[in-house]
Amino acid sequence: MSTPISTAESPDLARENAVFRKVVRRIVPFLILCYVFSYLDRVNVGFAKLQMSDDLGFSEAAYGLGAGLFFIGYFLFEVPSNLMLQRIGARTWIARIMISWGLVSASFMFVTNEAMFYVLRFLLGAAEAGFYPGVILYCTYWFPSHRRARVIAMFMSAIPVAGIFGNPLSGWIMDRFQGVNGWQGWQWMFLLEAIPALLVGVATLFYLDDGVRSAKWLSDDEKAVVERAIADDTAHQTVHGRVWDAFREPKVWLMCLIYFCFVMGQYALTFWMPTFVQSTGIEGNLAIGVLSAVPYLAALVAMNVFGRSADKRRERRWHLVVPSLMGAVGFSLAAVWSGSTVLSLIALSFAAAGVLTCAPLFWSLPTSFLGGAAAAAGLAVINSVGNLAGFVSPYMIGALKDATGSTSIPMYVLALSLVVGAAAVLTTKKQVVNR
Repeated sequence: MSTPISTAESPDLARENAVFRKVVRRIVPFLILCYVFSYLDRVNVGFAKLQMSDDLGFSEAAYGLGAGLFFIGYFLFEVPSNLMLQRIGARTWIARIMISWGLVSASFMFVTNEAMFYVLRFLLGAAEAGFYPGVILYCTYWFPSHRRARVIAMFMSAIPVAGIFGNPLSGWIMDRFQGVNGWQGWQWMFLLEAIPALLVGVATLFYLDDGVRSAKWLSDDEKAVVERAIADDTAHQTVHGRVWDAFREPKVWLMCLIYFCFVMGQYALTFWMPTFVQSTGIEGNLAIGVLSAVPYLAALVAMNVFGRSADKRRERRWHLVVPSLMGAVGFSLAAVWSGSTVLSLIALSFAAAGVLTCAPLFWSLPTSFLGGAAAAAGLAVINSVGNLAGFVSPYMIGALKDATGSTSIPMYVLALSLVVGAAAVLTTKKQVVNR
């Protein structure tokens, strides 16, 4: 890896660091809160499966198909949504996304058959489309590339946080509210976990700013510091112009491949973690929820350690390759140790630490060369194509589990995907991405 840059601060650098710490404190915690509820509403179907599949007679493949259909809606509406965010403004559009997905998520309590399940999963993906790439684009308005990996890693800490708190919460709701008002526990879970998204969506209208110029909490001098840093950074971007420039850029499609490989592992964990834990012999929704949170604790630490290291050393490629190979090893060991709860949790912790670390660090690659309208379109294309793995991964696991009665073969497929992703990262040019 590259040698760390000097830590000695000039007065100008000290001033700049102070301003960006202020920006981080203002923006990042709120975005983390938004993403926690986004991710919880996206993947709580993994917990609902523990009751819903039996109540409604869903097969493993039917559940996997429904879980994955989210990403078809996500894929179709991702690019238009991100272009609307750039046109209308982040504050209004992010609020719209959160409120609409909260309403759709709550509607899952009314599911009675596979067709309703499929339709609502598709609509949830369409409603949420644009949130994640929109936030990545929003971060480019506020942070230069050499500060972005750490910020995105902090933002994506929401994924393990959602697992750490959301899994036990989902298990508790399903046990505690089972039969209340004649509803099943999974119905209560969908309703109660949708409410925070609605509330935070409304709060977004009053809290976020569309950009640096409209930020009343920054002085004119502080705004100038941020804008100067952003201007210096965008001078290095090689794809900066019209929307269609992103579609003609080969590096964008390489990014799609890399991200697809990483997302295969990410959604295997988030949709199937409760099932993986249950298959080791654990009973009770709350116990499954607590144990399912353990791998996310490992991921929370790893994401932020790697994110800090990548920015400090201004090195991107090996900071992606190492965690992706960690994830491959973790999935392989989980297949070997599937009969032991303790060993399975160790393997899944290794897998989660690797896979979930890849996601935030990955976005340092495309944002190093995409700018302007091309960035809005390019980031959305990469995220939407990459997230098709969110359709492939859960359906693949469900189909193979139905066919073989085992989760071992899907684990090996996931490990191979991460190895392919690591190899693709090494084809990028370090002089382009290491900034």
